[in-house]
Amino acid sequence: MTKIEQDSSKPKQVKEYDVFKDSLIRYLGYANEVGEAFRVLVPVSVVHFSYLVATGYVVADSLDKGYKVWKKPNVSDAERYKRVGIAATDTLIWQGFASVIVPGFTINRICWLSRHVLKHVHSLPAVVQKWSVVAAGLGSIPFIVQPIDRGVDLAMDSTVRKLSFWDH
Repeated sequence: MTKIEQDSSKPKQVKEYDVFKDSLIRYLGYANEVGEAFRVLVPVSVVHFSYLVATGYVVADSLDKGYKVWKKPNVSDAERYKRVGIAATDTLIWQGFASVIVPGFTINRICWLSRHVLKHVHSLPAVVQKWSVVAAGLGSIPFIVQPIDRGVDLAMDSTVRKLSFWDH
């Protein structure tokens, strides 16, 4: 399937549909962030499960990107294996950092700091303190996504994507 993006000033461009970016499945990549936000209210096993879900999303997206490269015609086997490896590895590293590691750590620290600050507000009941921590964690998600994505792009463009064999 494809989507056609139309802009009157530009010629029509066909964009390939990506189930991991263009559907509700993409929100599975946020599971660990939600898990971290709720850490104060749920058993740690729930938080660990949220990381399992997000990591599953990352692995599935990486396999999908590799498979899309595999399907491209008119490429020698050696070149195909190389391109598949690069596409899948690039996606795995990028998604691993941008969807799991950095946002999970960031939300964890936002919630920790919120909880630490709210402990000193003795007039707030414990349940309000806990739900305030959850709200701080959930509320910060929309604000951290773009800076993290840009930071991971910059880091990868400055390191692994500079390798001579990396065709990115």
